[in-house]
Amino acid sequence: MNNEFQIFFHNIDQTEALQEAVRKRIAKLERYCERIIRGRVVLDSPHNHHYKGKVYSVGLEIHTPQREVRVNQEQHDNHAHEDLYVAIRDAFNAAERQLKSVDKNHRNKSVQY
Repeated sequence: MNNEFQIFFHNIDQTEALQEAVRKRIAKLERYCERIIRGRVVLDSPHNHHYKGKVYSVGLEIHTPQREVRVNQEQHDNHAHEDLYVAIRDAFNAAERQLKSVDKNHRNKSVQY
């Protein structure tokens, strides 16, 4: 990884397993968009609702020369996000779709000129 990515943990214990899961997802993103300059990942466990279960949120900011991609997976009603790894996967999948769109639009503009 040549790019600078910061990983923040909010109300979550920082573990090597979580860091590794995020780093693998970052590496996958870099395969789709080589022009990532820097990024920020925030793993959060918002208020603990005992009657609903703990639902995690993942926020991403990814900066490329063309634009900034932001993903905020705060789905308090999504029970799948009671698993932090599923929340990470969903956030990075959303970012991947946006990066592919940015890359596709950039390539189309380059061809037109």
